[in-house]
Amino acid sequence: MFKRRLGPDAHLEGPTTAANGCPDIWELDSGDIAVIGIRKTSLLKANLPVNAGCGIDEEIVVIPRSLIIAAKGDIGKLV
Repeated sequence: MFKRRLGPDAHLEGPTTAANGCPDIWELDSGDIAVIGIRKTSLLKANLPVNAGCGIDEEIVVIPRSLIIAAKGDIGKLV
């Protein structure tokens, strides 16, 4: 199911969230991408732009900008 991590292993520096988890980005065997981040749906949903939505079966999660930047090389290889 989880094929490979995109970007660095955040766990190397220890827990980075209050629940002792770490933000992460994973490529799945299906080719889809899974994101592990801090749940922020209740805080951000009301402020979504008019051309965006968050369905009943979806969550808004936040990951650090630095993680996306660090994963840029891996993300670029997904073509």
